[in-house]
Amino acid sequence: MSELFDAVDALIASASPLPPPAERERLRKAHGLTQEQVANALKVRRATVVSWENGKTDPRPPQREAYARLLAQLAELYPANIPEPAPPTASEPPATDSEPPATSSVPQVPSAPEATIESEPAPARTSSSAPIRSVGSAPAATPPAGRRPAARTTPRSSSSVAADSQFTHGPLGVLDGDGSLYCVGGLVLDCPAKSLPALVEWVLAQAQLGAPRLHPSGKDLDPLIVLTATATERLGLPERLEDRRRLRLPDDHEVVQQITKAKWKLTRRGFGPWARVYRPAQGGRRQCVQFAVLPWGALDSRSWGTATDHLHPADIADVLGTYATRVITPRGSSAVSGLETMTALRPPTRAVRDENSGTWVSGPMPGSLTEPVDPAPVEAPDEHPVVAALYPRTHQRTPAEVLDEEAYEWARDPQLLTDTECTRTFAVGIDVNTAFLAAANRLVVGLGAPVHVNDPAFDKKIPGSWLVDLSGIELDPRMPNPFTPHGVRPEGPAWYATPTVAYAQELIDTYHLPVTLRPLEAWIRTESGPYLDPWYKHLSEAYKQTMADLGVTSGLSEADFLTVMEHHKQTDPRMAAVLSAIKSTVKGGIGKLRERPQGTGYKFGERWPALERPTWRPDIRAAVISAARINMHRKILKTAAATQTAPPPTGTLTFSEDALIPIALLSDCAVYLSDGPSPLDVLPRTADGKPAPGTFRLGVSPGMVKHEGTQDLLWAVAMLDEGHNPARHIKGDTQDSGE
Repeated sequence: MSELFDAVDALIASASPLPPPAERERLRKAHGLTQEQVANALKVRRATVVSWENGKTDPRPPQREAYARLLAQLAELYPANIPEPAPPTASEPPATDSEPPATSSVPQVPSAPEATIESEPAPARTSSSAPIRSVGSAPAATPPAGRRPAARTTPRSSSSVAADSQFTHGPLGVLDGDGSLYCVGGLVLDCPAKSLPALVEWVLAQAQLGAPRLHPSGKDLDPLIVLTATATERLGLPERLEDRRRLRLPDDHEVVQQITKAKWKLTRRGFGPWARVYRPAQGGRRQCVQFAVLPWGALDSRSWGTATDHLHPADIADVLGTYATRVITPRGSSAVSGLETMTALRPPTRAVRDENSGTWVSGPMPGSLTEPVDPAPVEAPDEHPVVAALYPRTHQRTPAEVLDEEAYEWARDPQLLTDTECTRTFAVGIDVNTAFLAAANRLVVGLGAPVHVNDPAFDKKIPGSWLVDLSGIELDPRMPNPFTPHGVRPEGPAWYATPTVAYAQELIDTYHLPVTLRPLEAWIRTESGPYLDPWYKHLSEAYKQTMADLGVTSGLSEADFLTVMEHHKQTDPRMAAVLSAIKSTVKGGIGKLRERPQGTGYKFGERWPALERPTWRPDIRAAVISAARINMHRKILKTAAATQTAPPPTGTLTFSEDALIPIALLSDCAVYLSDGPSPLDVLPRTADGKPAPGTFRLGVSPGMVKHEGTQDLLWAVAMLDEGHNPARHIKGDTQDSGE
């Protein structure tokens, strides 16, 4: 009889109901799980999970029953359609004035501290719509030379924006002085508003602008209105801001008073180059419009280049709309957008069902940064309260007192140039594509507060900061040291992030070095995960898609890649601006993890607003920069090993005179001496002509390299003799090399 029961159980298991493939993927992502994690839990390959999610195959017993159970439990946590939350009660505390109150179609606990950084939902809108016309029917006034409307009538990339009826007209619009609101895809709306409050009302009631959330538990994105110089005049705004220190309108300005009189609110930043006008939530939803004022410098040329200074409003809408659909609707500088993208892809909270009441409440999101935590003293900048409590302001912390994980800035002593190197003709610079982004891929970082440990055993799987002496690891004197940003050998115990110490152990094991790692103490994170993985995947895709628009694709040969890269930015100035912004989003987002205090009113040792967000995490910034620097050094080492005539003696890291070793590094740029002017003359190959394993490879993907510039040998030697870094000037212009 038991055999019959087993047969029945097996029959049921073989037909366990499963949701559609798209729903399987949604549920996994909603819980912050990777395909690799699901595969490991079910004891299958990641490719198998991919097939289940794209519908190519269905799981078979015994995995089918377990997979169905997983999806059923996730469906309870993340139902496809959650009822709108009830209106806030009078007992709920008011939201901070620094940001509009956070609300969403997913119930949230009121006054969550992370509301100051997350992207907020789009407001409720009426069914009426603004008058529409195409770009071709714009007013007859002739635009200045070089400022023609965009020729395209559809967005560059497909997006869920168009599919969402709430956001029919896209994420943003550029308002010109004649009342034309230029949207993505060549769409133009006629805007009758001539004051800021009227404009806000019109946008929320009729413009149908905004963007859907990037994560099922996240929040929809507010509409963005970009104001041209003539639009600022139309709305009564000044041509430039008089307050150059705070960069905001004075509180008694007529426009600010109009906003207040109409019962709208401004965030604590006031009305500046980037501003938000909102009303507190009503009925579980709120109303908010973002503004970017172009004549006030909203689009920083360091992030967007100068192309946007000369574009027609329709082209500006195309540039910003492409960035919004590929990355996120801008809410400020590219650094702010980088941090916002992290939070939008990994929301701190999710909807969970209360077991007692059966209602939906807000709970922490697994794998996310859910609350602000103070760093370890060694991870904090000097002005942080945890450091100010230990040292006087004049104290200069030593490497044994502070974590110093920064990007490379190193140049070789010219006395260490070899005779072989001095016979070469050129100095060739190569640059790693979005090095910080590549470093974030699969990087395990801490999610919670640090825990102090004495005499720990090092574990490369545990993120943290370690006090350890790495001075015993001796490298070839021509080579930069991997453990310090200046490339000089450390002199004793110092603090390092986990990727740096893990690389030290890798060198010891690989080259049989007579060194033993004995950390003296550590600040570790017991809760950890690949927090930045969705951010990496999202921005990596945006970067590659934009490069493809500029003619640079992954299918190009190395020679064709170098040829196309010589002129890719001239192919389309608009896409070049998007590319520049995406690169700045990566670097700025990582930098924002350790935002320093701003403003003249700050007093040393006090807390500052950025510390109150979950994404103020200097330890994560240190881990990313450490991983990027180590990734580069590993390839430098592999390149040297692949080009020398004889292997190094056992137990050492010295190389023969003909080994290829850089003469300078700056962040993600390396300069080599070469017999030819091209990277193809530098990078080592195998006997069959393929790139040597583990070395730098030319290509478009993050982590691969491109040509940064070439100068002659005498120029490079003169730079070294004068104490300059050739990697900083290898481009041959006034710009620093590196991204």
